[in-house]
Amino acid sequence: MTARPTLLSTTRLVLRTLVGLNFLLGAGIGALLVVSLVSPAWLQVALGARPEAPPTLMLGLRLIMIVGLAGVPLAYLVLTRLLAVIETVRDGDPFIPENARRLLVIARALLGIELLKLGVDAICAIVSTPTDPLDMGSTTSVDGWLAVLLLFVLARVFDVGTRMRADLEGTV
Repeated sequence: MTARPTLLSTTRLVLRTLVGLNFLLGAGIGALLVVSLVSPAWLQVALGARPEAPPTLMLGLRLIMIVGLAGVPLAYLVLTRLLAVIETVRDGDPFIPENARRLLVIARALLGIELLKLGVDAICAIVSTPTDPLDMGSTTSVDGWLAVLLLFVLARVFDVGTRMRADLEGTV
């Protein structure tokens, strides 16, 4: 039984660390966006592109940076809501209506993240040329979409379960 508190405390530490790293990631992406506006040629070379690459390449990179910035608050929602769910597990009662709402927020945020990934793939496909490819690797995966579906179902399960529990407590 001692493994669970250790696992929970480790999970809480990891999530809190990820919240901080998420902010650092956002700051880094923001800094890159500023550099792309102030010194686009330098950034283009630093990222491995040819200096004479078409301007659409830098536009694509900036759009991907904006997509990255849009993902920061979504990741924050996922991490903080998951941290709140973990806290209720630690307190001994995770099956509460608020956790159903938290799981729904997490599912919606992950859906947003998956849609942003599709956006990155689309940007890469649109601005890439044979001489100047913009290849971020495919950012979408079946796993991400399955996680979104799983979380929507889990949120519904929590919602129904907490209602059933409230009804049961009302009859006792």
